[in-house]
Amino acid sequence: MSRKPKKGYFVRGQFVAEGSELDLELKRELKGTDEASKTDLKRESTELQKLGEGLLGLRASLFDKLPLGEKLSDAVVEARRITNFEGKRRQMQFVGKLMRGLAPEVLESVRAALYEQHRAPAEETATLHEAERWRDLLIADDDAMGGWIETHPATDIQQLRALVRQARKDIKAGPAGEAPRQGKAYREVFQLVRAQLSAHADGDRAAEAGEQSREEDA
Repeated sequence: MSRKPKKGYFVRGQFVAEGSELDLELKRELKGTDEASKTDLKRESTELQKLGEGLLGLRASLFDKLPLGEKLSDAVVEARRITNFEGKRRQMQFVGKLMRGLAPEVLESVRAALYEQHRAPAEETATLHEAERWRDLLIADDDAMGGWIETHPATDIQQLRALVRQARKDIKAGPAGEAPRQGKAYREVFQLVRAQLSAHADGDRAAEAGEQSREEDA
């Protein structure tokens, strides 16, 4: 009587019997690959959802430059208009579905636009803190003026010196035992320093944009 053939399959020319240790090992590997793929897909879906939500709050000057296509652009505009919670949720699902069809370079341009929008407030806050630091340093220390002039030569130095001198007089003029008086000159030192820091930052951004443009053309 002939033996009943074992059930199984071939992998790279090797027969793998169903239920064997090798069969179980291969199935564990396959399951792990599937789970990893599901995790990757979920992560990608979550990121696209966040990008879609970001598009709703993107300012017009950045949104209008994105190559999203008419269908997706209209879907985002419609999502902004909807106030009903369930209606907006469904519309955002539709936005996410459309975004899954975007080319990688378009998705990258969306990320860049959102980064640009979020970067501006952070840079403005940093500039304010830096201006406060320089204002206090210039008023407190004579040697600070040289460092400021070296890094910001476009400053009207005569005006800055005059404001610093007046700010120092205002601080000393206050009654003894009370907090130092911060008069008009004190505020104007801050405004002048802040303007120079902002102009310097704008110049750096323009240079960076020019460098990127040259790299793209090369």
